Amino acid sequence: MKRQIIRIDEAKCNGCGDCVTACAEGALQIVNGKAKLIRENFCDGFGDCIGECPTGALTIEERDANEFDEEATRRHVLQTGGKEALERMDRAAAQHAAKTETSRPSPPVTPRPFGGDNSPAGGGCPGTRMRMATATHDAPAATPVGRDGVGQAIPSELRQWPVQIHLIQPGAPFFKNRDLVLLSTCAPVASADIHWRFLRGRGVAVGCPKLDRTEPYVEKLGAILSDPSIPSVIVVRMSVPCCGGLTAIARQAVQHSGRSDLELREVIVDVDGTIKETP
Repeated sequence: MKRQIIRIDEAKCNGCGDCVTACAEGALQIVNGKAKLIRENFCDGFGDCIGECPTGALTIEERDANEFDEEATRRHVLQTGGKEALERMDRAAAQHAAKTETSRPSPPVTPRPFGGDNSPAGGGCPGTRMRMATATHDAPAATPVGRDGVGQAIPSELRQWPVQIHLIQPGAPFFKNRDLVLLSTCAPVASADIHWRFLRGRGVAVGCPKLDRTEPYVEKLGAILSDPSIPSVIVVRMSVPCCGGLTAIARQAVQHSGRSDLELREVIVDVDGTIKETP
């Protein structure tokens, strides 16, 4: 059957084992210094392990694979990890069931507030938890989209096109003599400060380490950063675990560039738009 299942890029895997401990189903093991999917029918395809990978070696792909076998997986987890591991798998299964349920038509639900209870409301992956912001100030309703809403209320600081990593090319003139901002897809939606704080006077490359096909990213970004006129790369990512893969990609790209003088900085944006860490 065709379904979603984990994919491991062994060239990127450093054998740290973080993904192994993150997988409640015991589907992964370290074999000869690399993470391996030991049996397809132990992987449920929800990708809890992805956010724990520091090198971005793990992705979810859709391909022909054996169906997830819950009973066989439970026996495996009990045998290898005992009762405590089985209880952990049950908790993960409940989270995954909640995530599956939210993908189906259903009655309205009440999202959790920002900063509230951290229990899952939308799946096992922390990045999919539903939350709703509490307004910190009164503001009038936005101008409706259409004829009366044309123009530009807040000036854009973007000075290039394209911006997606898949589309940008090494040697583009808008990267010359500028810092490169490696920007997560969600960050400019979460924070209204992104343009003036990070894009002004800089080149930008936008991507998502969880949903994009990231295989060519390290090589392409490394080629861009090999330009000695680029003084630094600034990763602006979300605080959710899966977004940490963007920083891992940046680190590998810096190594791939062959330069030892590049500065790498990381900025973390919370889901309520708060800048959690600045250069």
